[in-house]
Amino acid sequence: MVTAEEKELLAERLVSGNLYKLKHLSAMVQPEELAELINDSKEIDLRKIFQVLDAEKAIKTFENLDYDKQMELLGSYTVEQLSATLNQISPDDRTALFEKLPEDTLQRYLTLLTDEERKTTKELLLYPEDSIGRLMTPDFISVKEDWTVQQVLDYIRKNGRDSETISNIYVTDSKGFLIDDIKVRDFLLAPIDKKVSDLMDRQFVNLNARDDQEVAIDIFKQTNRMALPVTDFNGLLIGIITIDDVVDVIEEEDTEDIQKFGGTEALDEPYLKIALPQMIRKRAGWLVVLFFGEMLTASAMGFFNDELNKAVVLTLFVPLIISSGGNSGSQAATLIIRAMALGEVTWLNWWQVIRREVLSGLALGSILAVIGFLRISIWSTFTDIYGPHWFLIGLTVSFTLIGVVLWGTLAGSMIPMLLKKLGKDPAVSSAPFIATLVDVTGLILYFSLAYLILKGTLL
Repeated sequence: MVTAEEKELLAERLVSGNLYKLKHLSAMVQPEELAELINDSKEIDLRKIFQVLDAEKAIKTFENLDYDKQMELLGSYTVEQLSATLNQISPDDRTALFEKLPEDTLQRYLTLLTDEERKTTKELLLYPEDSIGRLMTPDFISVKEDWTVQQVLDYIRKNGRDSETISNIYVTDSKGFLIDDIKVRDFLLAPIDKKVSDLMDRQFVNLNARDDQEVAIDIFKQTNRMALPVTDFNGLLIGIITIDDVVDVIEEEDTEDIQKFGGTEALDEPYLKIALPQMIRKRAGWLVVLFFGEMLTASAMGFFNDELNKAVVLTLFVPLIISSGGNSGSQAATLIIRAMALGEVTWLNWWQVIRREVLSGLALGSILAVIGFLRISIWSTFTDIYGPHWFLIGLTVSFTLIGVVLWGTLAGSMIPMLLKKLGKDPAVSSAPFIATLVDVTGLILYFSLAYLILKGTLL
């Protein structure tokens, strides 16, 4: 295990240092760790680093590099080096690289692949962009049910090095259809003359190549497996997905959801690497939409202009009203979106969610209402800022808080579920969007209650 000091020294050697020391230090870290150091380094000579790596470690390191680092390195290669690298990358990692390439570069790189690798790459690229098929690799071990354990072990020794993982061995029929998967440890512990069929229970979990990648995330969470088989819609085994690919998807999905929840489009690139004009464009769209939404707040206040002129004191509580509603909506939206992401809540639970949020909204609103009323009554003891009708003002604020918090929790919980039902990303019902919606309706509720309660006194 490499120490933190050795990592720091290696990071320095990536920028400056002779090849001998660089080779010595590079040999001490795993490809994933080396790739992370390279990704974090600002000024490095990529070619120098890859010159000192053995072929297998160079490929594994390359597969874990950021896209821009990968392209920088490939751009420095000769045609022979470029062809060798592209052909050695695992199919799933090569697909992840190729799907980001401009069309002309993609076509040029395809010509550098062998016939077999080109066929595999084109087949994977035919699957929808966010499908499981884009993540899978065709490198796996499959056996027949009439084989003996000895035959299986011999086959693994001969072909296992080319497989992405051998944690599970897949059993197929004569036509290649998946009929079972068996842990490799079961073969290691079984008598060598035993048949594969004797180890089978025909119970297995598989993924459909055309399903969304989020399906793979959910099933991996449920099964706690290192790899899962991928079949076509008929059940023909065509590949496997490993947990490392799913972890990358989870990170991308979580990043995208967080960015959307903050009221911006997903950046699709690291923050410090995305072009400034592109980042502005992605942020401007939602900001303009929310701005127009907040303009409705001004319109609502303008509609009640006469009431405000008669009772200016009402304006003192506008920030309190809209922030309480927005905050309660944001809370509910955050909880529901995360619960849906974890599979704890689906559209079928909508009535349970409504009941819980109604009770929560009433309770939370009542807590704030009591605090608000006490604040007004205590202040009225020492000052006449609220005038002789402070009690009615307190009631107005209190009832409004109950209503706006209740509405905020309902909107914050139901809008994400409705979007999910419609096939949309619930993260787009971001906190700013919910807050803007509740702001407008909260003001309408506030001034409507004020008109009813204060009519004949201040109004």
